[in-house]
Amino acid sequence: MGGIFGVVSKYSCVLDLFFGIDYHSHLGTRRGGMAVYDRVKGFDRAIHNIENSPFRTKFDRDVSELQGKIGIGCISDYEPQPLLVHSHLGSFAITTVGKINNMQELMERALSKGHTHFLEMSGGGVNPTEMVVALINQKETLTEGIRYAQEVIDGSMTILVMTPEGLVAARDRLGRTPLIIGKKEDAYCVSFESFAYVNLGYVDAHELGPGEIVKVTAEGYEILAPAGEKTRICSFLWVYYGYPNSTYEGVNVEAMRYKCGELLAKRDKGFVNPDVVAGVPDSGTAHAIGYANESGVPFARPFIKYTPTWPRSFMPTHQSQRNLIARMKLVPVHKLIKGKSLLMIDDSIVRGTQLRETTEFLYRNGAEEVHIRPACPPLLFGCKYLNFSRSKSEMDLITRRIIAKREGDDVDQATLFDYANPDSANYKEMIEDIRRELNFTSLRFHRLDDLEKSIEIEPCKLCTYCWSGKE
Repeated sequence: MGGIFGVVSKYSCVLDLFFGIDYHSHLGTRRGGMAVYDRVKGFDRAIHNIENSPFRTKFDRDVSELQGKIGIGCISDYEPQPLLVHSHLGSFAITTVGKINNMQELMERALSKGHTHFLEMSGGGVNPTEMVVALINQKETLTEGIRYAQEVIDGSMTILVMTPEGLVAARDRLGRTPLIIGKKEDAYCVSFESFAYVNLGYVDAHELGPGEIVKVTAEGYEILAPAGEKTRICSFLWVYYGYPNSTYEGVNVEAMRYKCGELLAKRDKGFVNPDVVAGVPDSGTAHAIGYANESGVPFARPFIKYTPTWPRSFMPTHQSQRNLIARMKLVPVHKLIKGKSLLMIDDSIVRGTQLRETTEFLYRNGAEEVHIRPACPPLLFGCKYLNFSRSKSEMDLITRRIIAKREGDDVDQATLFDYANPDSANYKEMIEDIRRELNFTSLRFHRLDDLEKSIEIEPCKLCTYCWSGKE
């Protein structure tokens, strides 16, 4: 997915920028970037590949070399950024979080209006942030350009721009990703994750609304374009992507996950009687605590995640690498496995490969039963709005493969909606097919209505497309 962070200060911003970006490292493992502005030196930038080492290691040397009172940066799961730009709007740096589905159409439109070329990234694609720059530069002001980019992009786009005067921050038109302003005595920051600035001494100042554009200086912030009325923030932020300390739309991630587990347990009452409840670390742990608190079944850790060296297995490009890392980073505690009935909670089931291997390993180490409870509904639709999965096709989803076996390759939307209905026969038979294929003792997914209750904001403000198929 990626995360962004920016600082504007009366003094050097580099250390705040460095730590603020580093606190977004859970959102991606491909590239990191920092850009700063100094009145004497002008714009400066550093971008590194962080696939094989953490952000703080790669950028440690840059902290001593960069200087400036204004800075932006990112953890990017795909493209190199921030970009440095010189145009009729002046010089600026820019970083983004989002997804552009209509890239080809926008590229052709830009070329027809006099844009001469786009630089190709490795693999032949165009940098989405460069496309955002091309759209912004078609207008007479930054504010007009950002608004125009948000309107014509099919997908989502949250934007952070650094100019010599300060920062311009713009949340996605429908607020699919968060953006929050923090403040302290001599500085303001802009952050995807609300917790990223707490240890730096900032406090919450303003959470941008959908489509809102704000100018931020060391003295304060000014709203350049008001927020829209319609919000569709990604629900998966609470389920998986968001860091436990973060809060979006007033709802803390960790607290939501406890509630999620609690509602899973209420639905499960009388259905199973496990010896222990465990979370697949780390994203399933808080859900499992909520389940244990509600059910009275003890919480335990039959697997311990070896965190010093292994990155998150969801991120690497190749499936084989994800599978290897999944095996290597989870170390079993045999005494808590042998002869036990285990109820395991994972954040979700995407392909099912890793969870099947984990289950088989538990059986090999003496587990009597392995009950699986994903903390969200079955994923049936590929995300159109954020790069939250590296799946290239919806057929990567185990649900869609099961449905294709049952219905054939050409499945209409109404049939898919029926499979998304937890009260339908198709849904129940699909779940049973998944259970058999992955060799679970039992399988029950979180219901969408319960998930919405877990988040505790108006359901109309949530994006649940990946589960419901409805926008």
